Amino acid sequence: MDKNKRKELREEYKQIKTYMGVIQITNKTNGMIYVDSYPNLKNKWLTLQGQLEMGMFANSQLQKDWKELGSEAFTYEVLEKKESAEVTDMKWELKKIVKPWLEKLNPYGDSGYNKLPRN
Repeated sequence: MDKNKRKELREEYKQIKTYMGVIQITNKTNGMIYVDSYPNLKNKWLTLQGQLEMGMFANSQLQKDWKELGSEAFTYEVLEKKESAEVTDMKWELKKIVKPWLEKLNPYGDSGYNKLPRN
């Protein structure tokens, strides 16, 4: 590939908008949910599936259920997305957008995989 073509592709890639946001993974068997936020939702489900398939997902209970039930038992949904180009403090912004979803969906205990937040 010549330098001009490579430069052109690089510029096109930079123009692709990225979105941060909140996702939900639902266990269709028992109804439990997992809610989290990520700085880049592009291909996020593929990344999460890869972690779960390799046994490397951070949430041990969701990992256990995935191993027992298989990928067919779970769905993935983007609950909210926001263009990330304008954001200056990504960590703060992610906390701000996930908080209402955690309050609304209450994915704790028997209802979900999330750990209760510390006060």
